Amino acid sequence: MVSAEPLVTGEAVVLDLRIARLASRGVAAALDLLLQFAVLLVVLVAVIVAGVEDGAQAAAILLGVFVLVRVGYPVLFETLGGGRTLGKMALGLRVVRDDGGPIRFRHALTRALAGVIVDFGPVLVWSAVAIVVSLCSEKSKRVGDFLAGTVVITDRAPDTPAPAITMPPALASWAGQLDLSALTDDLALAARQYLARYPQLRPEARDALGHELAREVAYRIGTPLPYGVPPWAFLQAMLAERRDRSLGCVPRFPGVQPPGPDRWQAPEPPSVVPVTPPVPPPADGPFTPPA
Repeated sequence: MVSAEPLVTGEAVVLDLRIARLASRGVAAALDLLLQFAVLLVVLVAVIVAGVEDGAQAAAILLGVFVLVRVGYPVLFETLGGGRTLGKMALGLRVVRDDGGPIRFRHALTRALAGVIVDFGPVLVWSAVAIVVSLCSEKSKRVGDFLAGTVVITDRAPDTPAPAITMPPALASWAGQLDLSALTDDLALAARQYLARYPQLRPEARDALGHELAREVAYRIGTPLPYGVPPWAFLQAMLAERRDRSLGCVPRFPGVQPPGPDRWQAPEPPSVVPVTPPVPPPADGPFTPPA
């Protein structure tokens, strides 16, 4: 089960994220515990087959593997898997920071240690502590989440149709002069997802997130947001121009010639590219927001 809850970032941006509740988290945890139990069982069988007769040595091996599996498994997968273990992947869940950002090693380690010591105890079961704390938390947090400053959300949401990225006519000639080589795929994807969700976002969250994305894109390409242009129109122009260039495979910024038949990679753009800003739009604006 999931529910939509607002999260507020450090920049006071309200994010609508779908908080994972106890049922889905419990199933994901059960899957992870089954995988960990299977690993421990394989190690136990290996110790028996190897004929380790020293009881202390066998106990030390099993204890070391137990700690490695119970702590190392979630730390490794959540750090390298973007906040997801195998169980969370199966249920479409992800661990993020309280501000909606990705977790790091220290967050994963804190959650794993708290899970072994407090939440789940020494046995491989969903303990009463984790259940009670999760039920009492508005965001279904367990003790490890409180200590690490994290929350579990669901990545699975209703499919959103891809937005039709069209070039705003008022920005077409201006966008054709820009050097977009520094615009990364991740940032372009974030802008595209923002435009897809534009009609569903609350106005305050929509405007704040739009300005944040436009500011980041402007910083990347070295060109400020033109006066009077709304952030969504600026982002549309960037995405449309980037798409057109990728389809045509011809750099449109001045001073750079297209590659010859023996060159498969466009030459490096010049360090300084003259850009002529568009004429400021009238008060009512020539832009139509995404529908």
